[in-house]
Amino acid sequence: MSGKNISSAWLIVTIALLSMIGPFSIDTYLPSFPDIEQDFFINRALLSQSLGAYLAAAAVATLFWGPLSDRIGRRFVILGTLVFYLAASIGCALATDYTTFLVFRVLQGIAASGGMVAGRAMIRDAHDSHEAHRAMAYVMMLFAVAPAIAPVIGGWLHDAFGWRSVFYFLAGYSALIILMTLRFLGETLSLEHRQSFRPSSVLRLYGKILINHRYQALVFSLGASFGGLFLYIAASPTVIYDFLKLDSHHFGLQFIPMTSGIILGSFVSGRLSHHWKSRPIVSLALAIMLIGAALNIAQALWLPPAPFTLIAPQVLYAVGIALAMPGFSILALDCFPNNRGAAAAVQSFVQMMLTAVVASLLLPALLPTVVHFAIAQTAMLVVAILLWFWARHCKTGEAITDAK
Repeated sequence: MSGKNISSAWLIVTIALLSMIGPFSIDTYLPSFPDIEQDFFINRALLSQSLGAYLAAAAVATLFWGPLSDRIGRRFVILGTLVFYLAASIGCALATDYTTFLVFRVLQGIAASGGMVAGRAMIRDAHDSHEAHRAMAYVMMLFAVAPAIAPVIGGWLHDAFGWRSVFYFLAGYSALIILMTLRFLGETLSLEHRQSFRPSSVLRLYGKILINHRYQALVFSLGASFGGLFLYIAASPTVIYDFLKLDSHHFGLQFIPMTSGIILGSFVSGRLSHHWKSRPIVSLALAIMLIGAALNIAQALWLPPAPFTLIAPQVLYAVGIALAMPGFSILALDCFPNNRGAAAAVQSFVQMMLTAVVASLLLPALLPTVVHFAIAQTAMLVVAILLWFWARHCKTGEAITDAK
């Protein structure tokens, strides 16, 4: 099956489900934190490192999977990494100590990043710029379901079968995506567009990406703005258990409204792409996020923690990030149209490394107060806005093609 014959609807659905592996890997085991801590005799700070380790491993691995997908094709990378992920998930479920669990979480991260990078490049391969923005927005809209249902599924599995069942679920989910990929996804990268995978060529390519100021400003702006939302995702046990004094059955109070905001933002982004270019959409999105961050500061300073006042600003922020992400992604990939796999890899690397920093360094360093969390989110967004203004004044990235 060639890329030109792929049904656009099935491509979007399959890539969206593939993208859900990331939030499922992050969010489904969050309700199980207390039991995992008890089983492995560890504290919350140490278990949080398993989240950071997963993200860091996924980030580094993208730098390998991206150029590989530019060489051997997107479909091979997706299938190979899904099989790898399935095995690592079973390893997490069978772990008898924290060290073994952490090793398999790292392997999960390495595997999960391959499909994400190759899938993003596949979307851009199969569409022109405007169609790709719409397709990416619809992927985001479907993908957004994952953060809402993941902790709910995780909480249900945990209560019914124990925390290990969460990782058996992840193994089964990856098996489903393997079957869908075999059935519905063809290769979108033509033979004439395949690039060299020689170490010297890959290093030269990454060198060019690193010195492209426009590209770097775009990906770091996206990473910083998303980090402001991810802070509250990674800290959901603190938000639910400590700030709101609720239990594992109430994770939906945080994730369902936030996900609704992501779905709304993705839908609006897709609709606006019929009439607007990506740049004004991103600018509008950042303005919406700024309003959300300002409201978050206000409620943290003047209102006692309550589900509505604490979560409502995050919903508005989520609308903004979902509105912005397709535009950020397409603008970044278009800096390097002949090396979209590598460009998607660096974009994913930056985003995941920044989220790893949020989970492993920033989150443990923050005092567990709503004010400190609100200030941290606003600071990351301000950095993102400054980088966006810089990106708008940088020269457009030039296409680069390495020798085959």
